[in-house]
Amino acid sequence: MKIALAGNPNSGKTSLYNALTGKLEKIGNWAGVTIEKKESPLRKQYNPTHEDLTIVDLPGAYSLSPFTSEESITRDFILEEAPDIIINIVDATNLSRGLFFTTQLLELGIPLVLALNKTDLLAKKEKEIRVAELAKALACPVVETIAIKSKDNGLASLISTAAAIKGKTPAPPFTSNLTTLLHKEDRELADKNRYAFVNTLVSKVEIQEKKNNRQTKQDAADRFIAHKWFGLPIFAVVMWSVFSISQTHLGPLLADLLAGLIDSLYTSVAGMLGEGVSPVLRALLLDGIIGGVGAVVGFLPLIMVLFFLLALLEDCGYMARVAVVMDRFFKRVGLSGKSIIPMIIGTGCAIPGIMATRTIRNTRQRRTTAMLTPFMPCGAKLPVIALFAGIFFNDAAWVGTLMYFLGIAIIVFGALLVMRITGEKHTKSFFIVELPDYRFPSIKRASISMLSRAKSFIVKAGTIILLCNAAIQIMQTFNWKLQVVAEGAANTSILASIASPFAILMIPLGFGAWQLAAAAITGFIAKENVVGTLAVVYSITNFIDPEAKALISGGASVANIMGLSSAAALSYLVFNLFTPPCFAAIGAMNAEMESRKWLWGGIGFQFGMGYVVAFFVYQLGTLFTTGLFGTGFIPGLIGVSAFLGFLLHLARKGSMTEEESLKTAA
Repeated sequence: MKIALAGNPNSGKTSLYNALTGKLEKIGNWAGVTIEKKESPLRKQYNPTHEDLTIVDLPGAYSLSPFTSEESITRDFILEEAPDIIINIVDATNLSRGLFFTTQLLELGIPLVLALNKTDLLAKKEKEIRVAELAKALACPVVETIAIKSKDNGLASLISTAAAIKGKTPAPPFTSNLTTLLHKEDRELADKNRYAFVNTLVSKVEIQEKKNNRQTKQDAADRFIAHKWFGLPIFAVVMWSVFSISQTHLGPLLADLLAGLIDSLYTSVAGMLGEGVSPVLRALLLDGIIGGVGAVVGFLPLIMVLFFLLALLEDCGYMARVAVVMDRFFKRVGLSGKSIIPMIIGTGCAIPGIMATRTIRNTRQRRTTAMLTPFMPCGAKLPVIALFAGIFFNDAAWVGTLMYFLGIAIIVFGALLVMRITGEKHTKSFFIVELPDYRFPSIKRASISMLSRAKSFIVKAGTIILLCNAAIQIMQTFNWKLQVVAEGAANTSILASIASPFAILMIPLGFGAWQLAAAAITGFIAKENVVGTLAVVYSITNFIDPEAKALISGGASVANIMGLSSAAALSYLVFNLFTPPCFAAIGAMNAEMESRKWLWGGIGFQFGMGYVVAFFVYQLGTLFTTGLFGTGFIPGLIGVSAFLGFLLHLARKGSMTEEESLKTAA
């Protein structure tokens, strides 16, 4: 038996799905988190029958008339695959909004039970719902649920009720023959009548003691937190605090424990191998695998603390306010606040962030957002940020915060440029978002989110990063004649010969060493590889100092080995963060853009912007600290000028085309 979960965005569907199936799908305290169908067997503790029950979580939808691709997924599944039962999740605190979809679902003739979710919030809002009266008016069972609670949540009753109505066709309380309405005017009239029916019904079953026009504490908080001027500095302070806690205070303290384990493992394996083992095998196991993977895993505690804090921000409802704050900036450059949702999701991983762009209806905005989302530093880039902030800038929290705001600045510039190039300067965009209630963040949900991301990180470290580091070690050990390179002749290795041509291009950016170029190249497989490859090519076992209980810092040890100035280190960090993402994320861009022209244009833009920003960071930073420009200034300036000139040419051409179109239309 197949049970579909359907309801409005942010009604608690995925929380209910996770509770019923034991899965850990991502949830968020805002609309648009679920963008594709998921299904899994029902947990045995909730199964009242002996048959297999499958729960299907569908993307949020407001009606059976889809406006976005994920709403189309929901409609198509319900209409074409006809589940045995529908559990319609309705937010009890927003009954009138949810019942519009409910009345449409009841017309389909599929057995339906209404899950009245978030009933624990009714008292806070001074509301009461006459559940029995609601069930009678809709002619379908209604069960009160609290999906985020582990006990007394109503889920057992919900599934028992759903199983009991299998095969029973509901009698819809409102009919409009919606599947046969072909004309727009007929559909609009039907919707108008349906709204009137729902409003009448809600007025009968909902008792609200609080007047709607009274300002609440949440309204007062939003006037400050989401204010058009105060909102941005508040966001900056919040992000600085997050990085300060995760990478300066709590994170390094926890990392010390893991660093000690990695060092112990390295010492134990070295002792087991003894002195008689082949130097090549010894280097492969110790420096390539344990050293390279250990260098990446050593940052896991810092990343887990960061993920935990970001999960708390999501859960309390703050990140939805960030979308409102950013909307006025995005609107000016041709995007909308809806574009910020994929970018916030992209701070965890760029791939789901890019996939979330399918919630955007406008094709240009969707493609632009997919192209620009990878500029937000994702979880895979955090070890790179932590490494360079630690060894070159004494664990300064401003480095990580600066990278986020630099990413936002590039996104704004990129969106403005795309708007000009495509000739859609006068296109208006609108953004409507339902702000979720503030709530005290759940430590349990934040911990689950943190552990889920940590698991993905460890799996990647044990597979992709391990294989890459082993390959890097082998290529660094041998030359093209498959002979072991002599000591002090590492520049004759296979790795050096591959990376050296690219290193020449990096001279104007301040890091023209083949080792650094090799690390940047492996970053396109997975960004964590940058740290792992640096550890392998410079033979650094661990970037965490167990004795100092902090990242190796001060610029005297690792910094000297790399031969980078502070300006060059910041330039290298910027280059790795803002050039194209990993290949998997590029694949997601290809799927969501649905255009080879846009895909290659996007990759070219990402390469160009990463190079341009890194060039200015290094050259201006060197000028500021030494009074002179850095090496390779002239050839770098020529290349950067050519790239920017090409972009300006495209922008001018797009603007002229738009003006001609407007004149023709006039």
